[in-house]
Parts: sequence; C-alpha cells; structure tokens
Amino acid sequence: MSERLETLKKARERMIEDRDAHAKVLAAPFDRDKAERARNKFIEIQMLVDALDRAISGEEVFSPRG
Repeated sequence: MSERLETLKKARERMIEDRDAHAKVLAAPFDRDKAERARNKFIEIQMLVDALDRAISGEEVFSPRG
C-alpha cells in the first residue's frame, strides 16, 4: 500500500472517531445549543469522510497492486 493511501485511510479513521463523538452528543438527552453545534460538526465531518472515501477510491485505482 502506498504511503499516500495509508495516510488517507488514517485520516478517514480519525474523522470517523470525531464524527462518532458528535453522534453521541446527538443521541444524548436534548440540549438545544449542544445539539445544534454537534449536528453542524457531524455534517461537516461526514462531508469530509465522503471526500476521503473518493480520494481513497481514486488512489486505489491508480496505485500499483502489491
């Protein structure tokens, strides 16, 4: 696996962990202020995860198979 692909996968895993933390806030008893911030961050992070997924897919297409 290329270093670039490995970096992208590590970044994706990190973002999933961050996203999960915001999901826990959303699942907790409702606090309007916290829920609103968590919702916005969750959406922002999910868009980043989606972008990382596309980058990983593109890298897997172009990286030589080991």
